[in-house]
Amino acid sequence: MITSRLNLFCITYLALCVFSIAHATNLKKLEREFASTVKHELNKHSIPGAAFAIVKNDAIVSLKTFGHIDKAKSRKVNSNTVFRLASVSKPFAATITTMLAQDRLLNLSDPITKYVPHFSLAKKGAAEKIQLKHLLSHSTGLMPNAYDNLLHENWNMKKILGRFDRITPICEPAKCYGYQNIAYGLLEPAIEASQSKNYAMLLQEKVFSPLDMHNASVGIDVFKQQKNTAKPHILMQRKKTGKKDRNGKEIRKYIWQTVKVEPDFYKVAPAAGVNASINDMAKWLIANLGHNPDVLSPALLSEVTTPRIKTQKDLRRKYWKHHLTDAHYGYGWRIYQFDDNPIIYHSGWVSGFRADIGYSPELGIGFAMLINAESNVINKISSQFWQQVFEQHNPNTI
Repeated sequence: MITSRLNLFCITYLALCVFSIAHATNLKKLEREFASTVKHELNKHSIPGAAFAIVKNDAIVSLKTFGHIDKAKSRKVNSNTVFRLASVSKPFAATITTMLAQDRLLNLSDPITKYVPHFSLAKKGAAEKIQLKHLLSHSTGLMPNAYDNLLHENWNMKKILGRFDRITPICEPAKCYGYQNIAYGLLEPAIEASQSKNYAMLLQEKVFSPLDMHNASVGIDVFKQQKNTAKPHILMQRKKTGKKDRNGKEIRKYIWQTVKVEPDFYKVAPAAGVNASINDMAKWLIANLGHNPDVLSPALLSEVTTPRIKTQKDLRRKYWKHHLTDAHYGYGWRIYQFDDNPIIYHSGWVSGFRADIGYSPELGIGFAMLINAESNVINKISSQFWQQVFEQHNPNTI
C-alpha cells in the first residue's frame, strides 16, 4: 500500500514538473516571437520610442526597449526612461484609497461632499449621493468624461468643478457606468483629508518606495525635472509631399512631431498624474500578482479587482472585441473575460503617450507597455499578447 502511494506521488509530481516545464518553455517561445512582432509593428507605424515588460509570478521574463525618447534621437529609450502613464494612474489611486479604507482612515461609503462640500449638481441632493466607491468604479451616474474638455483650458480645478452644477445625472449612483477623469480627481482631497500627507507623498511612501519603483513620481514638475524622460509625439500633417493621387490631389502625409508636455490631465492626479518607467511597471505587476503582500495585501488586491459595474462598451474595443466575452470595472481596474480567461487590465491615453497594463491572476503572468506616441498600435499589440498567452497555455496546445 505504501509503495503504491509512493508511486502515485512520484507520477503526480513528475507530471506537474513536465507541465511546469512545458509552460515555461511556451512562455520563452512566446517572448521571442512576441518581441519580433512588437518590433515589426513599431517600425511599421514609425513609433519614436517604446518599452514592454513581461513578468511571470515574481520574476521579469522579458524587458525590451525600442527607439528613442524623441524624433531627434537624442537618447535611446532604456529600462529607466520615464513615460506618462495617463489613465494607468487610476489603479494607483484606487490602491491608496482602498488602503486608507482598510486602515479605517476613511470610508468608501463616505459621500464626496464630505471632502468637497462645494461640489454640487443640477439635481438637488444628487451630489450628496455620490460616494467614494462610486468614484473608484466610475458609477457616479454622471455622463461619461464630464467636462474633460475644460482640462485643456487655462482653468483651475475649482473653476472646472463650479460647472458641475449644470449637470443632471443620467442615472442613480451604482446603476450605470460613465468613465470619469475630473470626478476621479476628487479622490485626491478625500485622500489628503484622511491623513497628514499629500497624495504624491503618500504614493511615494506606501507604494513607490516599498516596491523600489525608483523612477515613479506624480506630477508635471517632477516629470520636467527628470532627465531621462520620453517626449510626447502627436501626428502632424505635412503640407507638401510632392506627390498626387490619381485624381490630381496632393497626397496627405502625416508624421510624428515632438511636442511639449501638457499640464491638462496632471490637474487630476489620481486619474492621470503618475509617471513611471517600464522597470517600475514590471515591479508594479509583480506586486499586483500577489508577491509583495506586505505592500499590497491579498485583501486589498481582492477588493480592487472585484467587478463593480458592467462596461458593455468595452466589448466593442478594436482588436479586443473578438475575444472579450464580459467586461466590468472594479476599483481602478478593468476586469475582462478574454476568451473566458480573466484579465485585470487598464489602458491610458494622454497627449503624446499611450500606456497599457494587464495581468492574469490564474497564470501569474503580467504585461505592460509604454509608448511615446498617440498610436492605437499599442491596443493591437496588447490584445495579441493575451491571445498568444492563452493559446499557449491551453492544455490542448501542449
